[in-house]
Amino acid sequence: MNMPETSTSLFNRLRFVLVETSRPGNIGAVARAMKTMGFSDLVVVNPRFPDALMQDEAIAFASGAQDILASARIAGSIDEALDGCNFAAALSARLREFSPPVVAPRTLAGQLAADPGLRPALVFGNERFGLPNEIVEKCNVLINIPANPEYSSLNLAQAVQVLAYECRVACAGDAAAPGGIGFQGELAGLAQIDGMYGHLEQALVAIEFLDANNPKKLMPRIKRLFSRTQLEIEEVNILRGIAKQILQKIKR
Repeated sequence: MNMPETSTSLFNRLRFVLVETSRPGNIGAVARAMKTMGFSDLVVVNPRFPDALMQDEAIAFASGAQDILASARIAGSIDEALDGCNFAAALSARLREFSPPVVAPRTLAGQLAADPGLRPALVFGNERFGLPNEIVEKCNVLINIPANPEYSSLNLAQAVQVLAYECRVACAGDAAAPGGIGFQGELAGLAQIDGMYGHLEQALVAIEFLDANNPKKLMPRIKRLFSRTQLEIEEVNILRGIAKQILQKIKR
């Protein structure tokens, strides 16, 4: 089935991010999985080998998707990898106590395809260790692929293939108008939301609601609370304005 690939199509908006990948062959296999489903934006964060994209193993496993490798980018941090994105989904087989909301791949794919204002990224962890908590907490949702509970292990390329497939199928509904509120502003970028969290944390420390020396789980809970929404730029600015007023009042 040929899918429409307009500028707002999910094929042009969706980014695949691999974090600290160990094997160049896995990067090549991911490139192949992406290309078979029509996606092309690949970013690799701190791979084990600096020249991982050019390794013979990566090229061999790409098996015809060398163009995806050629256009892929190496990033030095997750923040750099997510630059320009306003929505991120972390993939993990391991559920966390303070994770963002957990969604199934099919549900997420439908949401991404239906909202042309989203510039999303799918974030995949290291083959052995997965994603660290601090990266999961930066994301809006946590994806959990339903699998055999007695053996739920998927390799990296398989996980990418599942998500890429679901997103491709969901793109068949690109033309459908998404439901929701009548007015929607521009969604805030992840860097803007991170800045808001930092500002809010300063204000909470200033009014002694948060003990900087014993923060416990307050900030992860606040991040979890806001991750259930899709914050717009104006909403982020309102929250930062509240934090600013608190800090100014304390200084007086």
